[in-house]
Amino acid sequence: MTRPGATPTGPPLGEPVEVAGDQTWDLVRADLARHGTALVYAELGDLQPELPAAHELRAVLGRDWSRYLDLAHPSVRDRYAASRVLLKRAGAAVLRADPDTLELGYGPTGRPYLRGCDQVDISLSHTDDLLLVGLTTRGLIGVDAERADRPMYGRGLGRHVCTPYELVSLASLPEQERNPSLVRLWTLKEAYSKAIGQGMQFSFTEFGFGPDGKPVRVYRPDGSPGTGAEWAFRTFLLGNGYRISAAVYDAGFGELDDAELTSMLDRDTVEAITDALGDSV
Repeated sequence: MTRPGATPTGPPLGEPVEVAGDQTWDLVRADLARHGTALVYAELGDLQPELPAAHELRAVLGRDWSRYLDLAHPSVRDRYAASRVLLKRAGAAVLRADPDTLELGYGPTGRPYLRGCDQVDISLSHTDDLLLVGLTTRGLIGVDAERADRPMYGRGLGRHVCTPYELVSLASLPEQERNPSLVRLWTLKEAYSKAIGQGMQFSFTEFGFGPDGKPVRVYRPDGSPGTGAEWAFRTFLLGNGYRISAAVYDAGFGELDDAELTSMLDRDTVEAITDALGDSV
């Protein structure tokens, strides 16, 4: 079981858990109980042998089946199916439910959620062979993953991604540190925009982050603070060469003592359903 090291500073978010047997889900549940947040990742090659057979996949994907069929390339289909399977397994682990009973829904911007389980927020990212899922009971979460060595800085992407303050900060770094730092900024911005439900609709040049090695916060284009302590951010460098980041918004709900599916149901709703079933018997 791999528990990669993280940057020494930053909010208390749980470290990513690699999918590697049943112990994975015990660690995910423990992280959710301890931090209110859990991150779990897997490589596509490790998940493919466990994917349902073709004749069973439709039932597993549910409403995602039509989206799956729209994907022309087999490798893209495999990644799509595996990411949804991982998302359901992670949700089922914290809810102590059967993955087949969970249904994924999508908001107006394509943000996924677990239908009927709004006390657990989820986020999904996949790139190349890496699949990443984030879960939180604190409010909102966004996650993103990218290869740490993806060439970005030399291609001039910085001016489309960074605030003026960030561009100056990047230019002041040693040349070998500029590209890794830009990849880090990219994943943080993706994670934050996913958490607020904006995705790529929110211009990345309108908000920024400070340098690595310091507490991570959102900053305005001029470098002044843009958010408060209700937001927590963390970035990790995995041993397999991927950079992942998470953004979590604490909505002030407090700690959730029990995240099981049966505890998620509203008491009045349960009583109404019980009364209705009683009347029909």
